Amino acid sequence: MTPITAVVITLNEEKNIGRCLDSLVDVAAEVLVIDSGSHDKTCQIAEAKGARVIARPWKGYGDQKNFGNSQATHTYILSLDADEALSDELRSSIVATREAGLDDVYGFARLANYCGQWIRHGGWYPNRKIRLFPAAIANWTDDPVHEALSFHGDPRVTWLKGDLHHYSYYTVQEHRDRAETYARLGAEKMQRDGQSGLWWRSRFGPRLRFSKMFFWKLGFLDGAAGYRIAQITAHEVRLKYRLTGGRQRT
Repeated sequence: MTPITAVVITLNEEKNIGRCLDSLVDVAAEVLVIDSGSHDKTCQIAEAKGARVIARPWKGYGDQKNFGNSQATHTYILSLDADEALSDELRSSIVATREAGLDDVYGFARLANYCGQWIRHGGWYPNRKIRLFPAAIANWTDDPVHEALSFHGDPRVTWLKGDLHHYSYYTVQEHRDRAETYARLGAEKMQRDGQSGLWWRSRFGPRLRFSKMFFWKLGFLDGAAGYRIAQITAHEVRLKYRLTGGRQRT
C-alpha cells in the first residue's frame, strides 16, 4: 500500500471545504490545507475534520500548491481544490489503486456542477485532470490562472474510473465575476509574454468560442445553462483581448 497526502489550498471556502475533506476520508493518510488568510470558518472546519492547516500568505496558485507538496509527509500527492470532491466511484478507484501500490501518475475526469446542474457538454466534460502523482517529479507552473502540472521526464499516465466533482459556480453572477477576473489575469500573462491582442482575435475570437462550445461541443444539450456558459466564456475572451489592446490593428 502507498500512503497519500492530500493537499488543498483555501481562501474563504467555508461553503466548500467540508464536502471536499469528507470525500478524502479513508483515501488520504494525511490532509494538508494551505490557507492564505481566510476570515470565515474555513480553518475551523478543516481542523475539526482532521486536516493540518498551514497559514501562508498568498503567492499565486502554483506557488501555494508547490509549497503544500513540499510539506507532505508522504511521497504521493492528491491535489484537490476546495470546491472539488471525489465521487464515490472515484474514491473506490483510488483506494483500490493505492492498495495495489501506486507507481504511475493518475488522472480522472472532472464533472462540473453549475448552479445546481451537472454539465456534460460544451467542452466541460470529461475535462481530464492529472491530480495524483509523486511530489518528487512534479511541479505546478506559476501561471496567474489555470496553473498546470509539469513533470520531470515522461511518466506514464493511468486514467482512473469515476469523476472528480467540481462545484464550479453557485450563481450566474459568480461566474460573470470570475470570468472578468480570469480575463484580466489572462491579459496580464499575454502582455508579459509579449503577445498582442490582434484585432482579428478580439473581433472573431468570442464568436468562435461561443460557436465551438454551444454548437460544436453540443452545449445546447445542457439547455439554458449551456447557453449561459458559452455566452459568459465568449465575453471573457472578448474582454481579455480588449485589455491587451485588441481593438487596435498591429
